[in-house]
Amino acid sequence: MHDGGIAIHLAPLALFHIGSVPIPNTLVTAIVVSLVCIIGAFIVGRSLKLRPTGAQAVLELLIMYPYNLVRETLGNEDLADRMFPLIMTIFLFILSINWFGLLPFVASVGIVEEVKGVTEVVPFFYPGATDLNMTLALALIAFFAIEIAGITTLGVMKYAGKFITFSSPLAFMVGLIEFVSELVRLVSFSFRLFGNIFAGKVLVLVIMLFVPFIVPVPFLAFETFVGFIQAAIFALLTLFFTKIAVELHDEEVEKIEEEFLDDSERRVSLVT
Repeated sequence: MHDGGIAIHLAPLALFHIGSVPIPNTLVTAIVVSLVCIIGAFIVGRSLKLRPTGAQAVLELLIMYPYNLVRETLGNEDLADRMFPLIMTIFLFILSINWFGLLPFVASVGIVEEVKGVTEVVPFFYPGATDLNMTLALALIAFFAIEIAGITTLGVMKYAGKFITFSSPLAFMVGLIEFVSELVRLVSFSFRLFGNIFAGKVLVLVIMLFVPFIVPVPFLAFETFVGFIQAAIFALLTLFFTKIAVELHDEEVEKIEEEFLDDSERRVSLVT
């Protein structure tokens, strides 16, 4: 923010530098949120009992539902046991960082600097998902986890055969499309989360500038819901792409080829 209005930056603002490396406020936010989550998990873990009651019973239900979803979707209990901690961690981290970004002191309390005669506040904290670097880092983690799951489940040769195959022209094209779709996932993962959270933050800032009291409340409630939905979508996409990664497409290619040949034969018979 600056005198007389708001300043919207696509790039994160550096709070300080370690040598020549800038430390942006979005990174500080991510570190603080991570520490809060780790400390919270440690406290909850120490208070667990063999016979769950009350809050522990509710917590276990909230964990078992997504675990059962992961297990049923993947159809492989060993793979589900390996992927569930990552998928749940991604969900909780994105949810926490999205909701943390809606707190009153975020983006409003910081260091006052004067740049080119304009007084500007560099916030100590800023919504983490509005930094494309962070969403891209999360996308890379999900991407490599999906690829590793596919390789360890199918084996190197079978997994590579999904993308590089010369058994037929159609199979080659399907493999090429599959390879391109793998790379596109990085863009899909990172820009979807970044775009939605950044747009929501800009909307809330603009509303608070023009109508600063009652009107922003429903928008904040809506952004709370959006923060949850975006965390769920990122986690579910990781799950579904893992499901695709551990499946072979030979049967699908054969089915497409059979349908294509049957259709060609019907057309020939109609012509003759």
